[in-house]
Amino acid sequence: MTTPENPRTTTAVHNALSTLLVDAQDTDALDTLAGSEVLIPVPDDAADQDATDPGTVALPVLEQPGGEPTVPVFTSEGEMADLLPSVSRYRLVPLGALAAQWPTDELSLTIDAASPHGLTLDSQGVRSRLARP
Repeated sequence: MTTPENPRTTTAVHNALSTLLVDAQDTDALDTLAGSEVLIPVPDDAADQDATDPGTVALPVLEQPGGEPTVPVFTSEGEMADLLPSVSRYRLVPLGALAAQWPTDELSLTIDAASPHGLTLDSQGVRSRLARP
């Protein structure tokens, strides 16, 4: 699946991620990030209906070093390919809407994990800093 990327949007999101690494409370950066769309990998064994149903999104969960579960999301196909080159399908989801429905258990969110501007938030951080209606 190929989605044309808007370099201006991607750059703004990468700049926001870089800003948040220095100042985790930067509201402009948080708003930019929450207003962006992210790519969520779809497992190859997922049924086509599950992969395309607009009402649900299956969250892929990976174990971080130390055993902590995280959901990887990406700002571009290139970022996703750097970490998960075998992924052939993904869902494009507004990050603010995803955060608004984030599970309450201890599940973190990692954005662009393989990049220098990668950011990980715990479940409370996802809901409190990125959730938008």
